[in-house]
Amino acid sequence: MRIIGGQFKGRKIIEPIDNSTRPLKDLVRESIFNIIEHSKIININFKNTNVIDLYSGVGSFGLECLSRGAKKVYFFEKYNPTLEILKKNIKILKCENKCEIIEDNVERIEEFSQILNNQFNLIFLDPPFLDQNLNMILDKIWKMKILTKNCCIIIHRNKKTKEKFTDKIEVLRSENYGYSKIFFTSIIL
Repeated sequence: MRIIGGQFKGRKIIEPIDNSTRPLKDLVRESIFNIIEHSKIININFKNTNVIDLYSGVGSFGLECLSRGAKKVYFFEKYNPTLEILKKNIKILKCENKCEIIEDNVERIEEFSQILNNQFNLIFLDPPFLDQNLNMILDKIWKMKILTKNCCIIIHRNKKTKEKFTDKIEVLRSENYGYSKIFFTSIIL
């Protein structure tokens, strides 16, 4: 597993040690960032971006954002073996000052409003494919009023799952990748 572009391009990061964490494949990550950078619909400038990486695993998405110039990334991870790898990956890239790790359950996101006191341009959700609490989390994020007008929420799901998002979400674009599907969405403010 490696960083695809930016300051850390080509640098390797540590992969999960067991099957309970499903890392985002390099090819999928590369495609996501190509879409973000070249889309006329999605308006993200990484130089001014605060990112929330929910279910961050070993941090491949958030670290890619930092490599491309993101201001700060907030990682949510609670699974201890994966959390230790996330911490090592941040240390390997020497970007601790631009990272905040929240070692807790994503479903309690509203309890971290003091930590998440910025406006966010980009949120990445990569929950376990069987997780059914996606809309509850999206509703909590909406109620927290932490999103910029042009915020993009990227959601990684199983391609076979029929997703029905909350009415606060507008799907801007979706892409299929092998077993998975990526939704580029915005929240209706």
